[in-house]
Amino acid sequence: MKVGIIGSGIVGRVLASAFVKEGNDVMLGTRDLSKPEVLKWAAENPDGITGSFMETAAFGDILVLATSGKVTLEVVNMAGIENFTGKTVIDATNPIDTAPPVNGVLQFFTTHGKSLMEMIQDLIPEANLVKAFSSVGNAFMYKPDFNGIKPTMFICGNNENSKQTVIGMLDAFGWDTEDMGKAQAAGPIESLCILWCLPGFLRNQWGHAFKLLKK
Repeated sequence: MKVGIIGSGIVGRVLASAFVKEGNDVMLGTRDLSKPEVLKWAAENPDGITGSFMETAAFGDILVLATSGKVTLEVVNMAGIENFTGKTVIDATNPIDTAPPVNGVLQFFTTHGKSLMEMIQDLIPEANLVKAFSSVGNAFMYKPDFNGIKPTMFICGNNENSKQTVIGMLDAFGWDTEDMGKAQAAGPIESLCILWCLPGFLRNQWGHAFKLLKK
């Protein structure tokens, strides 16, 4: 597949490398092609390519939003609304505010009425958004190793075919997937970021993931 990763921070670079390892054609999208981290990624991933946000959005049959939540809507506009039409768009963003955590609790700029994913969906209504990768640290996004136990990735979205595509990717990446339904479930999934970060901020414990147990 042709996969465009929009955002060249650590999450974007980790996911771009993972998709390269899985044999996909990958473009890493960035504001600054000369950024040292981007140059380093390109050197370490000779099968991948880099480009602007607009070039990346046009390139990918599947797109991944891996930007800071605060700038996501701006970046989508920069990438060109038309470039998202009809495509599966994996939303890995979280609405983290610039305010510092309070007793380890991250602050979100969204309200309980609307998630960041729903705000993105409103901006690109012809895209098929699927929430994924937002409830775990970047170190565990690809082939997470928890002593043989596969952690759970929670997803949601309105398009069933796009969710099945993402489930297939997550299976290849080493995850069990739980489909939480339509876009309205994005808020609860985004809030898992707050919960995931709490042990880290409180006790500097960052080596964990969620697991849904069923009987």
